Amino acid sequence: MNKHHESTGPAGEQQITLRGPADLADALPYLMGFYPNDSVVMVALHGGQGRFGGRLRLGIPQAPGEWGPVADQLAECLVTGSERREGRPDAIVIFLCQDSPDGASGRLTMERLRPFAQRLRTACGAFDVPVLEALCLSDGRYWSYCCPDPRCCPEQGNPLAMPGTTVMAAAATYAGVHVRGTLRDMEARLQPWRTPAAVRTQERALDTAGPALLPRLLDVRARREVATETLGLARRLMDRIEGAQPAPPALADAGDDQLIGSDEAAAVILGLQDRETRDKAAAWMEGPEAQSALRLWRTLARRCVGPYGEHAAAPLTLAGWVSWSTGDEPGARVALSLALRADPDYTFAQLLHRACNEGLDPEALRRCLREAADADADADEEQAGADAEAVEEVETTAGAGAARGATPLHIRRVRALPDGGRRRARAPRPPGVGRRKASPGSTRPRGPAAGPRTRDARRYGRRGSRARRHD
Repeated sequence: MNKHHESTGPAGEQQITLRGPADLADALPYLMGFYPNDSVVMVALHGGQGRFGGRLRLGIPQAPGEWGPVADQLAECLVTGSERREGRPDAIVIFLCQDSPDGASGRLTMERLRPFAQRLRTACGAFDVPVLEALCLSDGRYWSYCCPDPRCCPEQGNPLAMPGTTVMAAAATYAGVHVRGTLRDMEARLQPWRTPAAVRTQERALDTAGPALLPRLLDVRARREVATETLGLARRLMDRIEGAQPAPPALADAGDDQLIGSDEAAAVILGLQDRETRDKAAAWMEGPEAQSALRLWRTLARRCVGPYGEHAAAPLTLAGWVSWSTGDEPGARVALSLALRADPDYTFAQLLHRACNEGLDPEALRRCLREAADADADADEEQAGADAEAVEEVETTAGAGAARGATPLHIRRVRALPDGGRRRARAPRPPGVGRRKASPGSTRPRGPAAGPRTRDARRYGRRGSRARRHD
């Protein structure tokens, strides 16, 4: 067996001593904030007492041929990342979490993953960082790949402790640490609908809204109106969600789905594909409106069905941002990971995911969004005042002309963009139209050759030929 300590806070506060594999296995969900399914988790240890440091999680590759390269990358990422933040780790703990297909073959799963565990230990050793313990958690039991003593680590494994019955569970509850269920459950709240009838209804609404919205997003004068409409509708939906009768957690998502119509969801989903509109919606990140915004973004992510799966990157990124801003880092990582799975090139999700994993303070971004919201409010007030003065001037001129018997002039005012017309929107891609460059292993549908309008939509929102299409 091995021993190390986990500090629940700064020096001088209570410390929890974890003795051996059983305590380590019990501590895993509290370290991550959820029960990691089908995952490899690596945790860095620092100091003589083995203080927990940086940690990372990745889905276990299905193909054994990928285990070697993945092990090398994980070890390098954890060691170099720890060096940047807390110093070089003194040891590493590895968890392989995967249930068997029938729920009764945990030992076979453990043996199947043994080469992966050994490859991870070798990869860590290449950086001169020893693996203190490597555990496999499967079907409610755990096995140690490091402990050879059958008296404490028998071949059939040891049962995991019942949730909430250990010292670690009590300490975590006292400290306000909550386990949010399994990773699979957390992802299910954000994944697209699968009920055929509901999918067809939502897909038809998106098919109808797309052709009507695309020309307006390509028109620099109409784009501002689309942003105002999108944000106004999103605000009304948030108010509707907030005013609904509270539902039990298990039924909350289904209740939110019933509050929003397919046409309403389609309009907001497509409107959020505009970068500036999305950035303004990100300002709903704190206070009472944060939770209703989070529920709305989750609902919209579930509505990105069929060929519109890539459109989920925007609401998923917003859901991840609100979660991170309100202190739910595990929820933020899950939402941002799904956003990058929907669109690996989505820059906003990339930046947030990295910042969250680096342990940065979200207050810097909150401050920027507050300042941008204040600037937008001031600009709207100035524009409203200018419009009122212009209307008054036109009415005075028209009245004077009428008094002289002249023919009234028909005046059409064109409002200039606040940035001089240089910034453009990112238009939603019509379903079925593929990228110019597909990521390796991508299974995205490819459509026919793009016509002139599709090419315009792809170029829309770029600043120079080397800029990314997605923001």
